[in-house]
Amino acid sequence: MWRSGSKLSSSLKASVLPTLVLYGNVFSGRGEGKKFVSLPWVTRQIKEKVGFKPYLGTLNLRLTGEAAKLKPHLQKAHPMPIEPAEGYCPGFVIKAKIGSLAVAIVVPDVPNYPVDVLEVVAPFCLREKEKLVDGSAVEVEVTV
Repeated sequence: MWRSGSKLSSSLKASVLPTLVLYGNVFSGRGEGKKFVSLPWVTRQIKEKVGFKPYLGTLNLRLTGEAAKLKPHLQKAHPMPIEPAEGYCPGFVIKAKIGSLAVAIVVPDVPNYPVDVLEVVAPFCLREKEKLVDGSAVEVEVTV
């Protein structure tokens, strides 16, 4: 879903930034996100690009049908590349929000990566902080 985002004030005028809202449900992954985020070169690049050291794990979301169709629009949200070490695939990271929490979406650039999956990182365990369980509905907002 698209919606008008937050207003940024300036001394001259206020502008409204468009926001892409992706809806999904929490599900348990295979632990691949934890392995990826724990790699020193990944942790370093995420911290440099989004401003926080990620918790060692990702929150996996299965996007709703409409949200999955909107996922390609993430390319408009200023994706920042994750440059891989030898033998690894590239990816990118995008700043986002869950409610008022600053988070980031990590998108691996691998063949056949599911269109309906979104991996989210934060400086803390999102499951614990937000009391999320498999099936919990989550709304992720991205300014584009």
